[in-house]
Amino acid sequence: MKNFNSMWRDFPHFIIGITKEIWEDRGIHLLETCYHPDIVVRGAGGMKVGNQAVIDDTLAKMAAFPNLLIYAEDVIWSGGDDSHYLSSHRSVITGTQTGDGAFGPASGRTYTARCIADCAVTDGVFDDEWLVFDTAAIVLQLGHDPRDFARRQIIAEGGPERAKRPFTPDQDRPGPYTLQGNDNEWGGRLADILTRIMRKDIAVIGRNYDRAARIEHSAGRGGWSWGFAEAAWMGLRSSFPQAAFQIHHIIGMNEPGRPPRAAVRWSLDGRHDGFGRFGAPTGAHVHVMGITHAEWGPWGVQREFTQVDEVAVWKQIEMQAGQV
Repeated sequence: MKNFNSMWRDFPHFIIGITKEIWEDRGIHLLETCYHPDIVVRGAGGMKVGNQAVIDDTLAKMAAFPNLLIYAEDVIWSGGDDSHYLSSHRSVITGTQTGDGAFGPASGRTYTARCIADCAVTDGVFDDEWLVFDTAAIVLQLGHDPRDFARRQIIAEGGPERAKRPFTPDQDRPGPYTLQGNDNEWGGRLADILTRIMRKDIAVIGRNYDRAARIEHSAGRGGWSWGFAEAAWMGLRSSFPQAAFQIHHIIGMNEPGRPPRAAVRWSLDGRHDGFGRFGAPTGAHVHVMGITHAEWGPWGVQREFTQVDEVAVWKQIEMQAGQV
């Protein structure tokens, strides 16, 4: 890799290693040099601009969860020496709430939840990011209901007119990363499956997934086989049946000794006008940021991971249509 510290043997090693140094080894100061001063971080729960905002947020989270650990499950990536790299980094995060913070007063409870971060890197510096935490899984394990937690957030932040807004496209600003991934066949396959699901062709799952597929979705939901996958996707799509589906980034990978893998970042944008995972329709306009990872075996998709920040979705609904 050009212009990276020689201690990193390849790009996934860099992503996993620098994440550990910052979060687990408490090297928060490294964010001053490995994150660009003007980085745009589009978290589903809200947007941050600049590395100082990232540093402050990191410090606050680590104060609330001092024993926080991040286990790298996978890094699906694209790019090369003469262009940006883009990593879609799936991790399992665990921590014990021994400090006060955004999740409330210290409870002594421990959580385990997934996160997927799409990070653009140039010459060893992060300069663009898209981030989806499974915030619903965190709050559930800390003893809160995701919808009630979103309501309390809005109240604590000054009400619907003043509360911090989850990410929506109108807030976005152009960043330095303008690529859309690669043209590997496995990325194309996953993009096609997701597009068909969002067109309500739910039978595409049975045609393309291994019968023993393991499925992991937001709010810590996990299960096996076609039925679980179908229910998970229908619960989301039926909440926003007319929302516009868009694919923003696609990566497919073939690596020796690894199954074929893909990462797709996508969104739903439209009205909450159907019954489903988010209760009775409210008419609220919602933007859903989603990232899906998949692995293939000999009989189709063997593992699928989809992250949506359900607390961010509930917050949008409650800010427009709730009784806050």
